[in-house]
Amino acid sequence: MNSSLLAIEFLVVVLGLGILLADLWIPSGARRGLAYAAATGLLLVLTLHGGALAPGDDTAFGGMFLVDALANYFKTLFIVATIAVLLISSGYADRLDGYGEYVALTLFALAGMLLAASANDFILMFVALELVTVTFYVLVSFQRRRQSSLEAGVKYLIFGALAAAFMVYGIALIFGSANTTNFYEIASRQAELGKSPVFVIGLLLTLVGLGFKISAFPFQMWTPDVYQGAPVPTTAFLATGSKAAGFVLLLRLAYSVVPEVMARWSHLLLGFAMATMLYGSFAALAQRSVKRLMGYSSIANAGYLLLGIGATNVTGSTAILYFLSGYVFTTLAAFAVISRVTVQDDNDDISVFAGLGNRSPLLAAAMTLALVSLAGIPPLAGFFGKFYLFKAALLQVPTSPLFLVAVLIACVSVVLSLYYYFNIIRVMYWPAQDAVDRPVTVPMAVGISLAACLAGILVVGIFPSGVIGLAHEAVAGLGTPAPEMHVQAHHAAAH
Repeated sequence: MNSSLLAIEFLVVVLGLGILLADLWIPSGARRGLAYAAATGLLLVLTLHGGALAPGDDTAFGGMFLVDALANYFKTLFIVATIAVLLISSGYADRLDGYGEYVALTLFALAGMLLAASANDFILMFVALELVTVTFYVLVSFQRRRQSSLEAGVKYLIFGALAAAFMVYGIALIFGSANTTNFYEIASRQAELGKSPVFVIGLLLTLVGLGFKISAFPFQMWTPDVYQGAPVPTTAFLATGSKAAGFVLLLRLAYSVVPEVMARWSHLLLGFAMATMLYGSFAALAQRSVKRLMGYSSIANAGYLLLGIGATNVTGSTAILYFLSGYVFTTLAAFAVISRVTVQDDNDDISVFAGLGNRSPLLAAAMTLALVSLAGIPPLAGFFGKFYLFKAALLQVPTSPLFLVAVLIACVSVVLSLYYYFNIIRVMYWPAQDAVDRPVTVPMAVGISLAACLAGILVVGIFPSGVIGLAHEAVAGLGTPAPEMHVQAHHAAAH
């Protein structure tokens, strides 16, 4: 058992436990520093991950835990997103009772995401997702004195439990038909297992559970209410880290574990993608709550990503990683601004952004850049992300004209998004009525996080070739037959 492969996960858990212990002795007025300590610790972990602790392809725990280029790519993304969320939350600390616990839970959620990136077994996949989900039950309802936060936590609990039930039942059916839950072993027998109705039903139920995690239609019911009711830093983490954790598992299933089955289901996946894009875009048009709008925007973006899953080609998998890289920076930048604009009032109505161009030109410019990127305007990250996803789908048009229909619907969704994104920009610079002339302060930590996210948007967009190259390297091993030693290691562990 090569447990040293889990060094990154162990360090994150130890850091979280250390934050909990430090919270016992630090004065309440100084607990904002816990976020800085946690962010600094994660910077060290990120440095080690990129250097001495970044191993090559290998497995641990009898083949259940896999470290490869794809896992390392997503782990880097998760750690960067968590650092940004912690810095954003430091400016929100006065509204979070028990802030030390909030920081520790954020780190434990990160540990679950890191495990999900390396999951090579349905059992570890389920455990990792539940670690993420259970911590979010608490993070969503953390503002106990706000009814909307408690209500959001209850809704997320109910829908999360329902998703877990679908997934665990699906995994049970997969094990019953395949007599294994290991990804490598299932991949080696996918032609045989794909003919088993029990296995197919189990796989469908597992995909239903993942559909809840990524907010895909028709499993998106929880998203707008939870996004609106949760504390802003939690919403930012849900929209980035949690969504990316769902997609890394979808990528493994679609491109590595059961690619033949997924290729047969391409029309089904395209149907979900089209419905998800249209639902998210049309529902966002009527929203006045900015957090609900971002929730519906998140649903629409899940639809774009499902295009890459449905394409089942290398271009599609590369495009998913590139899109997620830009999406994480863009969404975190938007929520960093939202956290500052709404921190003084328990109100995220679009009217609170009125006149922001005069009250805080820096925040207004940052929000504009983030929204323009989300809308897909060149040369920012959002444009190239959508471009590569559409290209992956168009490459499959010779095999099925439905891919062309899906791309056309995606273009309609993009056009609709221009309205609701640019409506926020209009309110910031050209309000319909006189806005409250109240300046918005930006703490240094939040400013650093915002500046880093804006830099990420520009770098990923203006210099896409570098990120595309890293993404291509990360997905290059997907679909490669499992090494014999991995399968033998799993058998040895089982016996």
